[in-house]
Amino acid sequence: MENKSVKIQCPAKINLTLKVLNKRQDGFHNIESIMQTINLFDYLTISITPAEQLEINLSGNSTEIPYNEKNLVYKAAKLFFEEFGNENFLVNIFIEKNIPVAAGLAGGSTDAAGTLYGLNKLFATPFNRQELHNLCAKLGSDLNFCLEGGRQKTTGRGEILEPLEFEEFNVSLIKPENLGISAKEAYTKFAAKKAAGLSNDSYVNDLEWGLIDDYLDLRIIKNLYPKSVMSGSGSTYYLVNSEFAEVDGCFIKNNLKAIPHGVREISTF
Repeated sequence: MENKSVKIQCPAKINLTLKVLNKRQDGFHNIESIMQTINLFDYLTISITPAEQLEINLSGNSTEIPYNEKNLVYKAAKLFFEEFGNENFLVNIFIEKNIPVAAGLAGGSTDAAGTLYGLNKLFATPFNRQELHNLCAKLGSDLNFCLEGGRQKTTGRGEILEPLEFEEFNVSLIKPENLGISAKEAYTKFAAKKAAGLSNDSYVNDLEWGLIDDYLDLRIIKNLYPKSVMSGSGSTYYLVNSEFAEVDGCFIKNNLKAIPHGVREISTF
């Protein structure tokens, strides 16, 4: 087998709704969410070369992510070859990071889904779509959605998908530059508030309700833009068919669009 490479486009997602239901026996929460991919992309360049043993090398343009076995991209590549049954390859993956990190936009999940998708392309699709989804579900809650994209109702811990009719609309994003929030923190704080008997009826995203009292940066955005909604576990807020003006200390991206697809191949070479 000769050296081969593929470039994969990996879109960000927003949560148009997010309701947190009961806690599961596996430690995750059941959710009900409507997710939507948008045209803010990371790009992966994945290259494979025959070798005596499996070696996975990550690199990229971001200083905010690890380029080792802690990265979900690394875990996705390792899982692929374990399931593929042939690990005699040198794998180089360059991650062009444009999606903010720890932002509730599925940046890590979309890259991991893109890794599984891209490797499957390079090896002439040894896994069918359902088998790819099974691999995605082993790695995280948002990977299945990122594989398909568009607009989907997601349930379970996020891995069960129900396609919804796609609608075109514009999206604007705002994120405090120095604030990243983990999903674990968001769900823990939601559960604590819920246990205290507090009401979250006025929030589209239950995790926003769980977090907002603890972060001044989030309250500033919400006060400036009451119609904005936090995506996922934050700390990004979005507006539909509206724009954010400049806010000190914030990453802002206006005039993005909803898109009808998930990860996809750009080129093979």
